[in-house]
Amino acid sequence: MPKEIVGKGWAFPPQISAQGGLALTNEQNELSQAIFIILSTSPGQRVMRPTFGCRLNELVFAPNNAQTAARARRYVTEALGMWEPRIRVIEVNIHPDEDRDNRLIIDIEYEIKTTHDRRSLVHPFYLIPEEAA
Repeated sequence: MPKEIVGKGWAFPPQISAQGGLALTNEQNELSQAIFIILSTSPGQRVMRPTFGCRLNELVFAPNNAQTAARARRYVTEALGMWEPRIRVIEVNIHPDEDRDNRLIIDIEYEIKTTHDRRSLVHPFYLIPEEAA
């Protein structure tokens, strides 16, 4: 019986493979790419799926503080719970980047439901800082 894979499709972002063809996903990176797509898509961006995505874009102009991190955690947890049924989110930790004051680091720990394989993913989220008066 052939090994069942999570899914296969174009790599995101679309790119050329080392062999010169269109790069495709594989069972190791398909879920992480799907999560990246969910987190990078704003609700309303997809015409045929207007509720698809994550509300992180609402925080682009927010200050880099605990309240913004808490809202981002809620948005990420809600979006992944709604749009990625193949995983169970174990934990979402969000903290300011020590090297850049305009970036939040989103650490997601999740489990693939069918295999119970635990994985983690780090997703940077950039804020637009306030201009000095």
